[in-house]
Amino acid sequence: MPRAARPPDAVSPVPPVAEESASGSSAERSLRLLALLANEGRALTLAELAAQLGLPKGTAHRICTQLLATGFLARDVDERSFSVGPALRKLAFDTLNHGVVRGLRHEVLSELVRQVGETCNLTTLDGAQVLYLDRVEAQWPLRLTLDVGSHVPLHCTASGKLFLALMPKHARDVLIDSLPLVRKTANTVTNAEALRTECDQIARRGYSRDREEFIAGLVAVAVPVRDAAGEVRAALAVHAPTARMSMEDAVKRIDALKAAAEKMSGLL
Repeated sequence: MPRAARPPDAVSPVPPVAEESASGSSAERSLRLLALLANEGRALTLAELAAQLGLPKGTAHRICTQLLATGFLARDVDERSFSVGPALRKLAFDTLNHGVVRGLRHEVLSELVRQVGETCNLTTLDGAQVLYLDRVEAQWPLRLTLDVGSHVPLHCTASGKLFLALMPKHARDVLIDSLPLVRKTANTVTNAEALRTECDQIARRGYSRDREEFIAGLVAVAVPVRDAAGEVRAALAVHAPTARMSMEDAVKRIDALKAAAEKMSGLL
């Protein structure tokens, strides 16, 4: 018996294996694009993304459009470049705070507080701000409370200035030029050149200080937490009111902070 003719507009269904392969390829390209942006640490143009990933511009544009719509990418200031978006930052934050590893990091932080006797926090760079990943408070009646997930400025906090100081100089200069250097206290550095000079000093010294620049009467010091490749991924800081801890006292706690940062580096 002859086979019935198929209507001209009929479309053969895509075999499940082919569908899965196509989907996997698209997902893999999206992940590679996000990984590239995260690793570069700066905004990239569509042409740069396509060239570095070996993709046609049309394909790169389609992926970027999809990732923009879902919040994993964001337009940069000049609108022609792309940077990581809020959804990707939230994913990174949730990953860093996940399960057993989060508990181990929290224990390192708790032990550090027991050693130094003051509140300590773990932070990371989130765009042009500092993001609190974890925090353990010392049991004192007078203390500052900032919840996990809170953001603080770069230019007037110990962790923020540390992140600025240890990033590539070009990226630092671009970021400083874009920051609103808002005065928080009488000690806040609001001059871009003065902030660059201090960043150079921090990079040489290996730790940063907040000399009542964010909140009057509060001092802090911070050290970097590096991953296995030596990249700065987070910062450990201790802070306290000047009524209990002078700047000199804070600096004496640097060795304890560095030892905790070494332990923390294996938990990122």
